[in-house]
Amino acid sequence: MKIALAKLEEWMRLYYHNVDHDIGSSGVRDLTIKELREICGFDLDELDPMIFHDSESFGGTALRAALADRWLAGDPDRMMVTHGSSEAIYIVMHTVLDPGDEIIVVDPAYQQLYDIAGALGCTITRWPLRQDEGGFAADLAALRKLAERRPRMIVVNFPHNPTGRSITPEQQRELVEIADEAGAWLVWDHAFGELTYAADPLPLPIWYDRLIAFGTFSKSYGLAGIRVGWCVAPNELLARMAVLRDYIALYVSPVLEFFAEKAVRNADRIVAMQREHAAGNLLYLTEWADRMGDQVRLDPPDGGVAAFVRFPRCADVTDLCRRLAQEHRVLLVPGECFGDDFTGYARLGFGGTRAELAAGLAALETVLSDG
Repeated sequence: MKIALAKLEEWMRLYYHNVDHDIGSSGVRDLTIKELREICGFDLDELDPMIFHDSESFGGTALRAALADRWLAGDPDRMMVTHGSSEAIYIVMHTVLDPGDEIIVVDPAYQQLYDIAGALGCTITRWPLRQDEGGFAADLAALRKLAERRPRMIVVNFPHNPTGRSITPEQQRELVEIADEAGAWLVWDHAFGELTYAADPLPLPIWYDRLIAFGTFSKSYGLAGIRVGWCVAPNELLARMAVLRDYIALYVSPVLEFFAEKAVRNADRIVAMQREHAAGNLLYLTEWADRMGDQVRLDPPDGGVAAFVRFPRCADVTDLCRRLAQEHRVLLVPGECFGDDFTGYARLGFGGTRAELAAGLAALETVLSDG
C-alpha cells in the first residue's frame, strides 16, 4: 500500500519542536502533571501499587467504564481505548473499507480522514463546506445529493478542523438521516466536540447503529502527551478491529490509562477551565484581526481552538508560514496541509497561553507588513 505524505504531520515534524511560540496547533494549552493532580484530586503515590503489566485489547476496565459513562450511558461494550484518535482512524479505515468503496469526506479535512482510504483504493468524494460572506458552513442539500450514490462511509468533523465551524442539533439529525438513507457508516470525528462557545456541545449521535466516533484527550483537555484516544463503534466491529490491532499496538499503556481515567472522571472541570481560557484568547484574536483590516479575514470559530484564517494580500501563505518558523520561531500551519484548494489560508491556533498568542501574532504582523 502506497500512502500519500501526511502534509500536516510533516510540517509539524519540521517545525513544532523548533519554534518558541505555537499559533498553529489545534489543541488547548497542555497541562502539567501537577495541574492535573490538583484538578482531579489525586496523588502520584496511587501509581505505586501498579504492576507494569499488559493492558487489555479494548482498553483497561476503569478507563473504558469512565469513557462509557461519559459518552455511552454506561455501555463499555461499544468503547475501545486507542493511541490517540489517529490509531483509531487507521484501524477503522482498514477494517471497514475495501478497494472500490466510495467515501464522502467533509472538505477541508484532516488528511488521515481520507488519504488512508485513498491508499486502500477507495473513491474519495469531497463534500465542500460552503463559503460565503459568513464564512464556511455545512451544505446538507449538497451532501444529500452526493449520498444518493449510496457511499460506504460518510466522514465528518464538527466542530470542524480547521475552520472551527459547527452545525445545529437539527442539522446533526438531518446528517444522520442522510447517512441512514444511504445505508452508510457515519464516521463522526469528535476531537473538538466538547469545546464550544455560542452553543452547547453536540451529543454523540449514538442512536445511529452504524456510527463510528473518534475522540482524543489532546484537543479539549490539554493532555496531548499521554497519546490516548477512544473509538465508539458497534461491538462486532470493535472485535474485528482488535484482530488488526494485534499486528500494530496491541494495547495502550496502563500508566497512560491511569491519567486518562482521572481526566475523564473530572472532564467537566477540565473542559470548563480550558473553555474559559480559550474564549478569552479568541476575543484577543478577533480584536487583532479587526485591527489588521484587509490583510486578514477571520471568521470566528464555533468551537475548538483553531481558526482558518485567509490572507487576501498574501500570494504564498506557505512561504509566509515558513518564514515565520525559520526567521521568527513561530509555528503557523499553511492551508495546503488541508488540501490544494486552501493555499490562501492558514490554521491559526489560539489555545496556548496569552503570552504565546500575543508573541505569535506580533511576529505574524511583522511578516505581513514586510510583504
